[in-house]
Formats: sequence, C-alpha cells, structure tokens
Amino acid sequence: MGLYKRHRIWWMNITFQGKQIRRSTETTDRKLAEAIYSKVHVRIIEGKYFEQGEEVERTVAELLDRYEQEHIPKKASQRALRGYLKNLAPFFGPYTLVEVTPKLIVQYKGKRYQDGVKPATINRELALMKHAFNLAIKEWEWAKDNPVSRVSFEREHNKRDRWLCLDEEARLLSACPHWLREVVLVALHTGMRMGEILALTWEAVDVFRRTVTILLSKNGDKRTIPLNETVLALLTEKLKKCETSSGFIFPSVAGTKRDGHGLRRAFRKALHTANIQDLHFHDLRHTFATRLVQAGVDLYQVQTLLGHRSPVMTQRYAHHSSESLRDGVNLLDREGAITNLSHPVPEQGVMNA
Repeated sequence: MGLYKRHRIWWMNITFQGKQIRRSTETTDRKLAEAIYSKVHVRIIEGKYFEQGEEVERTVAELLDRYEQEHIPKKASQRALRGYLKNLAPFFGPYTLVEVTPKLIVQYKGKRYQDGVKPATINRELALMKHAFNLAIKEWEWAKDNPVSRVSFEREHNKRDRWLCLDEEARLLSACPHWLREVVLVALHTGMRMGEILALTWEAVDVFRRTVTILLSKNGDKRTIPLNETVLALLTEKLKKCETSSGFIFPSVAGTKRDGHGLRRAFRKALHTANIQDLHFHDLRHTFATRLVQAGVDLYQVQTLLGHRSPVMTQRYAHHSSESLRDGVNLLDREGAITNLSHPVPEQGVMNA
C-alpha cells in the first residue's frame, strides 16, 4: 500500500495509468489513513478522481475554515464576516464541494428567509461563499466550478436615506458622554465607518498635513481623508492629553480597542435621551455625504471621501443636489425679470395694428 509518513502525518502515493497523486490523508491514525487510501484508490480506478479532483473529497467546512484562517484577518469587517461564516457552516458544512448545487443554494436562501433575515444579509453570506469558491478554483485548486455564480442574488429593498438635521445633531451631542461625543463628531465630519474610527491609531494622523489615513477600509482599500477644523482641533486637543502618540485614539477604559457593541449601546441610550427616532450610527456617515452634496460638492469627490469603489453606491445621494441647484434656478428668475422689464410685451391692440 502506498502510504508513508511525513511529520507524523500519513501521506498517499498512488500511480495509475501513468498518472500519479501524492496527497496528505491529514491524519496520524494508520487505520483511518488506510481507509482514505482505499476510497481514493477506488475512485481513481473508476476514473472519477482525476476527472473531478479534490472537489469530491473536500467539504464546504474545510473551504470555509481555510477562508477564515487565510482571508478574514486581512479584512476590516472581521466580526461581520465571521458572523456570515457562522450561518453558512451548519447548512453547507457537511457537503463536499461537488455536492453544492444551485438548487441547494436556493434551499439555503429559503431557510434564511424563514429565519427572518433581510435580502441584504443573504446576499452578503452568498458573496462570501462565492469568493471562497473562487479562491478554491484559482488558488487552491480544490474545485473547477463555482455554483454560487450561477445563482441570482436577492433584490435589496432596505436602502436607508436617514440623516441628522442640525437640531437633532445638537440634541444628540448634548446627550452623549464626552468620549461618545468625540466619536460622533468624527463620524459626522469625516464620513468614516464605526469600525474605521474605533481602529484608528495616532500613527494614522498627520496633524501637519491635516489628514488621517485609513490603512484597511471595508473594501480593503487604503484611503486618506482631509481633516476640517472641527476634527483637527478635536484630535490636537486629545494629542496634548495623550501620554503616548501610539495606540488607539478612542480606546476603551483599559486602553484596548473599544468594542462596537458597547458603542452601539451608548449611542442608543443617547438617542433615547435626545428623543431621536429611527437613527443608526451608520446614518452619521449618510449625514456626512448628504450635507456635502447639499452644499454643492460633486458626487466624484463624495465618492472619493467615502471610499466607494463604484459611483453607483454614491449615486443614492444625487437627489440631494437639487437644493444646491436652487440658487442657480433663482438666478434665472432674476435675469428673466430684468429681461422682461427691458423688453415689455406689447399691448394687444398694438400687435393687431
């Protein structure tokens, strides 16, 4: 039998009709390794193993586990991605990669709707699995087909268009404890996401250039945001009181990175005190973008500041630009009035003469 040990792990070495396969059984148990060897050997004789490769052996659980180990640490929204994995693994985990079909994926979507989740959540979960399958095809050579790419994503109906008016902002800031007030101000004046603000360190701030650099955003891109006077003054004052110029700018009491769940709880409490309804922390980012567009800033600049890869994402704010165009329309009224005074309309009798 073609089994041999390498670093205590049993490996297979099988040659059949000029084709050779060397692969780990991923076990230190001799009997289990022999069983795996026999199963693979039968598949090779039947002509199925080389035809389908590792997708007949690898499970979705292995796929998601490798994705979590190798790719999630590179992302900014790690907590959300691990949450998606937690939902995907129980349903798909036992299946081999070749057993995942569009029909099975549609069944999963139906289950998630029964769980009461929104279409956007289902789409995020399937997007993660689609990415994992793409890696399995292009980099890991575990599969030849991506079944998720053959399933349509759900139509999302949960786009929000909620932003703070100035009166609400004043009430909210008054209701916030000092540390939360600082975070809210930064969100309103930079458009940064909660995770980006909480992960912000002093090394990312350049007081002289008046910028802050986000090294790892939600989409994995790096972006630099100019600081206005409000945020610059806030950070300069905090820097004076800071014992070290390294570490998190908005840390927890223990000096560690502040937890997002704790921030949301404090934010909801402040909203209740301020009597503000239907507002999420992420709506502060919408407020930033809305105010820029209403002030006449073009959508490309807003897109760059928000870190959107596609202008389609920024286009949702386009309807707010109508207010910034009102002055131009009013200007036509004034010019038209002058024109009408200079060239009065003839009386009816004159025209008929």
